[in-house]
Amino acid sequence: MQVKVKVLYFASLREKIGRVAEEIELPADVATVAALRNHLRARGGNYEQAFADKALLRSAVNQDMVQPAAAIKAGDEVAFFPPVTGG
Repeated sequence: MQVKVKVLYFASLREKIGRVAEEIELPADVATVAALRNHLRARGGNYEQAFADKALLRSAVNQDMVQPAAAIKAGDEVAFFPPVTGG
């Protein structure tokens, strides 16, 4: 079975990667947000730079904020963005 997710990039991640979103077919071993983040970082280049500092990344699955251990499945929308501060 083919497992695809939609990945959205916001703010500085969007600028580093150079795209707003993409659909990704997941390898069998990618089942959490953390594993997806590592998979994207392993692409190298701009992806490696964008995902280098785990502390500066937040994520959401289907518009709900999640921790890195959150499960992902086919059809999910996963968003990555830097922390947002108010003032």
